[in-house]
Amino acid sequence: MTTTIKQDDLIQSIADALQYISYYHPKDYIQALGRAYEREQSLPAKDAIAQILTNSRMCAEGHRPLCQDTGIVNVFLKVGMDVRWESKLSLADMVNEGVRRAYNNPDNKLRASVLADPMFTRKSTGDNTPAVINVELVPGNTVDVNVAAKGGGSEAKSKFAMLNPSDSIVDWVLKTVPTMGAGWCPPGMLGIGVGGTAEKAMLMAKESLMAPIDMSDLKTRGPKSKLEEMRIELYDKVNALGIGAQGLGGLSTVLDVKILDYPTHAANKPIAMIPNCAATRHAHFVLDGSGPALLEPPSLNDWPKVTWSASAAATRVDLDKLTPAEVASWKPGQTLLLSGKLLTGRDAAHKRIQDMLEKGEKLPTDFTNRVIYYVGPVDPVRDEVVGPAGPTTSTRMDKFTDMMLAKTGLIAMVGKAERGPVAVEAIKKHKAAYLMAVGGAAYLVSKAIRKSRVVEFADLGMEAIYEFEVQDMPVTVAVDASGTSVHNTGPAEWEKRIREFKLPVYAA
Repeated sequence: MTTTIKQDDLIQSIADALQYISYYHPKDYIQALGRAYEREQSLPAKDAIAQILTNSRMCAEGHRPLCQDTGIVNVFLKVGMDVRWESKLSLADMVNEGVRRAYNNPDNKLRASVLADPMFTRKSTGDNTPAVINVELVPGNTVDVNVAAKGGGSEAKSKFAMLNPSDSIVDWVLKTVPTMGAGWCPPGMLGIGVGGTAEKAMLMAKESLMAPIDMSDLKTRGPKSKLEEMRIELYDKVNALGIGAQGLGGLSTVLDVKILDYPTHAANKPIAMIPNCAATRHAHFVLDGSGPALLEPPSLNDWPKVTWSASAAATRVDLDKLTPAEVASWKPGQTLLLSGKLLTGRDAAHKRIQDMLEKGEKLPTDFTNRVIYYVGPVDPVRDEVVGPAGPTTSTRMDKFTDMMLAKTGLIAMVGKAERGPVAVEAIKKHKAAYLMAVGGAAYLVSKAIRKSRVVEFADLGMEAIYEFEVQDMPVTVAVDASGTSVHNTGPAEWEKRIREFKLPVYAA
């Protein structure tokens, strides 16, 4: 029987789904993260998970984005061959109109992160279009849709290899995961695609991330196939690496491992791996001709009873009176609460500063004894000072670190995840410090921001230099003035503890 799908039904369903996933975590994710919180023994990792869970509930209540990076839209459509379209637009145009409406929704405006002309001008499209769309024609008279919003930090950690047929998949994964660092904001999921061709493997890895988290159930009932055995083996062995939440060291690095496979050439074994971050965002709906999809809001009772609060042992820091001597006194792993004026800047601002210095131009902003926060916030709505404003991946700024510390007077930086060797060496050389905020806690972090104004490079949009006035913004000393990095010491310590004391890394 033929089904007619109206143009506006698909457009509205895409828009509604993208708004929905911007502030609602999937139930399976928050419950798996709650189990990880309960069994976590690493205090820094447990604190990070508490921030993510608290942020998640706040977003569900306030209908604001889980993360300032509201992602690039991925859509998987399975279109029944008995479907008839009542539309003047192409399928891609309908999807993109849905994206446009979602990202420009005035009640919950989402960040437009997608840039056209990726090699040269890299100019924002303004509405986060176009989406990345995959279409499959299948028997039937419905349209089955999976919608996801994929953050840039986790997408940047995607990996691919063309293995020899005799090579071990498990060995490759265990060798590769540590090279991903913590910029993908663990704990999350690993999506793996094996077989087909290079592009097919990557597509399967991405699509596998749409499946529900079911590792706890799988381990309870036991594996029924070799593939399920491999999922469990990888889950246990990746968690045994001790990388932990935000890369700080701990028991939970992944909440699940998903694998899809496909027949491949006899000479090849292509493998792709794509992580999903703490801002896991995806939704599924089916259109059957009866109107737009209806996504039921989750119950707030589904969230674990976890509320983050600052440790009584945290050190309060007055950013307006900060000195190099005070920065040099901070210890690795120390929790700080920042108050005062904080500058922001990301890739584009750093590049412009570098260009100005190379031309001998005076910088418009004085960075002397200041701290910079690597962030591109969401635009505020209603009475907000700023929208969700969590940290971006700091390694992108590594190549600018020595320049900023040597030539601008900057003395500390705040961002997400680890710093690379070049940045760590610059921090050590200049007796500076790098502070880590929790990726996946953007709305929670934004509540510490009392005032916000653009001070320079307004044409860069969310990449402009802002000045935030913050109160008790929580951060961890991730690299101290001596160059000690907790992203090296923490995982090493917890890998040893897991191995020697046989600590539980399994799903409860």
